[in-house]
Amino acid sequence: MNAKENIYEKAAELIEKSKKTIVLTGAGISTESGIPDFRSPGTGLWEKMDPMEALSTRVLYNDPIKFYNNGFKILLSMKDAKPNKAHYILAQLEQEGLISGVITQNIDNLHQKAGSHKVFEVHGQTRTGSCINCGEVVSIDLLNSKVEKNEIPPKCDKCNGILRPDVVMFGDPMPVDFERAWREAESSDLMVVIGSSLTVSPVNFLPGLVKHLIIINKSETPEDRRADVVIRESASEALSTILAYLKIAKNYRNFASKNF
Repeated sequence: MNAKENIYEKAAELIEKSKKTIVLTGAGISTESGIPDFRSPGTGLWEKMDPMEALSTRVLYNDPIKFYNNGFKILLSMKDAKPNKAHYILAQLEQEGLISGVITQNIDNLHQKAGSHKVFEVHGQTRTGSCINCGEVVSIDLLNSKVEKNEIPPKCDKCNGILRPDVVMFGDPMPVDFERAWREAESSDLMVVIGSSLTVSPVNFLPGLVKHLIIINKSETPEDRRADVVIRESASEALSTILAYLKIAKNYRNFASKNF
């Protein structure tokens, strides 16, 4: 057995022996679905656009035309993306009871589309928007239809307050899902980090709450030194290989070889 095979076998053993495993995903898991990540050198979205000019509360409230012409379009670009193999594998792992759920930094809804049920969206989501005045929740499609009619900022039909997408922007507090994710991590003994640089606070504190750590990411992270296993592969390739080492039902190992 070579060194590469050994790390995959060790990862599988950690998952099998864990009493409770939680997964943390970042933008890297969705790049195979055609969604660019935010921080990779040369390709990250924030190398091409200033995040404070695209997705911030300052721009949303002070210059809504700029927000809806720039930041909002970024959010809409994720709407039709489809899950990739990694998303489907995580949904199956949850179904098999091998992971308790997924904490995601992503706002693309791909975990739910793949069939995951327990998903903590710590940076919000792009399915809905809401009124900043009365809290009325609307679909992202309704929000977009108002923008397309040049109703900027879009207004709430109930109270005429301003509507905004339900994503966590720069300047926003963290949502309730982050508190839930924190408790979920505290009660877990293994975390599998997939496609996250672990540089965004306060989410980057979550790995420190668990005893054991598997990191799947193409570039280095601040938690690599204390991780039990570090895998430098794409999310789909790494998860597929780990499944091959999991000593469980044959039909489940066959699942890992399917193309989605």
